[in-house]
Amino acid sequence: MNGQMILRAAGEYAVLDAFLQERNVRKIFLVCGRSLSRLPLGRYFEDLPRRTGTEVVTFRDFQPNPLYESVEKGVALFNESGCDIIIAAGGGSAMDVAKCIKLYSNMDPAVNYLKQEIVPNDVFLMAIPTTAGTGSEATRYAVVYYEGSKQSVAHESIIPQGVLLDSSLLATLPLYQKKVTMLDALMHAVESFWSVNSTEESRAFSRKAIQKIMAHREGYLANRQADNAAMQEAAFIAGQAINITQTTAGHAMCYKLTSLFGTSHGYAAALCDRVLFPWMMQHPERCIDPRGPEFLDRIYKEIADAMGCKSPEEAADALYELVRALDLEIPAAREADYQVLKTSVNPVRLKNHPVRLDEDTIDALYHEILKQE
Repeated sequence: MNGQMILRAAGEYAVLDAFLQERNVRKIFLVCGRSLSRLPLGRYFEDLPRRTGTEVVTFRDFQPNPLYESVEKGVALFNESGCDIIIAAGGGSAMDVAKCIKLYSNMDPAVNYLKQEIVPNDVFLMAIPTTAGTGSEATRYAVVYYEGSKQSVAHESIIPQGVLLDSSLLATLPLYQKKVTMLDALMHAVESFWSVNSTEESRAFSRKAIQKIMAHREGYLANRQADNAAMQEAAFIAGQAINITQTTAGHAMCYKLTSLFGTSHGYAAALCDRVLFPWMMQHPERCIDPRGPEFLDRIYKEIADAMGCKSPEEAADALYELVRALDLEIPAAREADYQVLKTSVNPVRLKNHPVRLDEDTIDALYHEILKQE
């Protein structure tokens, strides 16, 4: 793997103090949302200048599904500030923005960053996730929106060199956020498991993440500290899995559900995967994984075993029931919506999916995904 430095805390930040002192950090570029100020971590950064003399430049001029223009502002401020380090504290959007600021900080601001050749730099990036879901703290991926279109950014150099896992940050998450981010982590692990890009290493990460999520999900939703810590670890491990394999059809199909209906990303992915799983098993003749349908059948069995199920069919039923039991609303679609949905899927992500999908199949799957219960 990439040799990330992993720090752990539980509401107190002596370990972060020691890290900053060891690196002789005098000025931090903090990328975070406004809600951070309500957390002990936010108060830590607010008090840092008085307590240690370390300056903090805060950048929060971005939104969920961050815009390219926000990244431009962040790059300009970072380069003006003379900061020693970038720290991203938040969910996936804060991570995406911070990764892009690091990546583009040594590029020509007069030319669209998305069109320039990437030249890695040695700016240190630390990630502090405040949710347990995206796994962005472990991956080489970021997303920004340029002129209304989603742009995927990928480069090894934006994997955060440092990660601080602080399970206390999950204690104040609203229950809805806990549900949907848990689903995101689980779908990362499941999709990575069956991806055509899977390796022994990635499957080991997927297996461990699924086992942790299944074992700790009830305690996590009940907000027990030990289970919060386990879920945070599981999301990080699932991120390590997709860093190797990328996601597959469930994620490719979920993005338009989010933009059309406002459905949260993790829940949208789970709605898709709970329908894809049994459909995939029913169509071994469509297998496009070069390792063959027998290999894919073995993967289904390994997923079932990780979920604590006796068979892939039982696992598919368990996944469906897990999502249903969270009692989240399924979007109500009109026929016109299905016309948009079936043509919205990113074909690049379909190349990672082990079973061939075509437009008619995608249309039928969306009808099943959005069927009201």
